[in-house]
Amino acid sequence: MTSTDTRVIAHWLDGKPFAGTSEDTTTVTNPATGQITGRLALANLEDARAVIDAAAAAFPAWRDTSLARRTQVLFSFRELLNARKGELAEIITAEHGKVLSDALGEISRGQEVVEFACGIPHLLKGGYTENASTKVDVYSIRQPLGPVGIISPFNFPAMVPMWFFPVAIAAGNTVILKPSEKDPT
Repeated sequence: MTSTDTRVIAHWLDGKPFAGTSEDTTTVTNPATGQITGRLALANLEDARAVIDAAAAAFPAWRDTSLARRTQVLFSFRELLNARKGELAEIITAEHGKVLSDALGEISRGQEVVEFACGIPHLLKGGYTENASTKVDVYSIRQPLGPVGIISPFNFPAMVPMWFFPVAIAAGNTVILKPSEKDPT
């Protein structure tokens, strides 16, 4: 593959590819063959700020989305994950070098958290205790906090992000994911 026909892996902003303003890139290779499989666009401070600002701007609407609707989104994600599990494992194998069975296991372990997040509405309830102490009532509420940042390591490119983003999304937060440049897809 020559440098002219190498795909560029862009950033994501508002659900779409985002080229960014930096012209810096790095190669992505298949560790089994050494073949260059893509060029990763590297972000600069301006690009990072744009993504963070977009997550902050999206937060109020997502926070105000009903828990039932947020759960529906996660169930839809769960179904997509089930349908494309093999394809995702192949991507991990091609970029990371894990054998396919390890990549499938990684996705399965991450999927356990997705399934947990699908059932999270009960855990997000607040509480009220009347007379916890003499004439003292205790209230607790659970509220979304805002954008959540996830920096993913190269050794578990799917599992580690799935330990965090499903719960953050279910709880009403927006998410910014920074994958490892070694296996960014």
